[in-house]
Amino acid sequence: MKKDKGTYHHGNLADSLLDAVDEIASQFGLEAVTLRACAKKIGVSPSSAFRHYSDKRDLLTAFATRALRQLASELSAANQKASEETKDADTATNADALVAVGLAYISFAIDKPAFFRAMWNEETLYTNDESYVAAADELGSYLKGGFADAIVDTDPDSLSSEELIAWSSVHGLANLFVDGPIGKHLSREQKLTMATDMLTTLKPVFTQ
Repeated sequence: MKKDKGTYHHGNLADSLLDAVDEIASQFGLEAVTLRACAKKIGVSPSSAFRHYSDKRDLLTAFATRALRQLASELSAANQKASEETKDADTATNADALVAVGLAYISFAIDKPAFFRAMWNEETLYTNDESYVAAADELGSYLKGGFADAIVDTDPDSLSSEELIAWSSVHGLANLFVDGPIGKHLSREQKLTMATDMLTTLKPVFTQ
């Protein structure tokens, strides 16, 4: 049954269309997303959707921008929570923060797979879009800045070997869970237990 046109979230059509992207992409994949399908999903006319986004690529760029910002926010919150829980500024605390930030990254991918897939899917995005570039730069600053301040960083403008180890490890495992063979028969709890074990194994690298 088609929804009434006034039922989309709080009257914010642009954001509601992005919510529809999430629902459609999570169920059928990003390739199934179209402006018309998203408009139908929330019960508005295609012409209304096209007033906010010029085409599918524009829509997915806005969706990816939202994903980048949310991930950056969640990494920052995870590190802040870890810092508040430990208070100390020694290397062990940094390693504990790394586990927290890494788990936040992997949890984001598990809980929001469409967001995770969309963020750097350059073939479907306008990567020179001003908002997208700003969001990508914001997330990049977290990752270059000591992996959301979870490890010691001497150059916030580039990725150190330690930062590359951290990012490639958590992104790789997240990808294996979302699209690879590892996560197919595991519960969310089992995935996070596996992720915690991996990050704990990495801790000595950041406490030397």
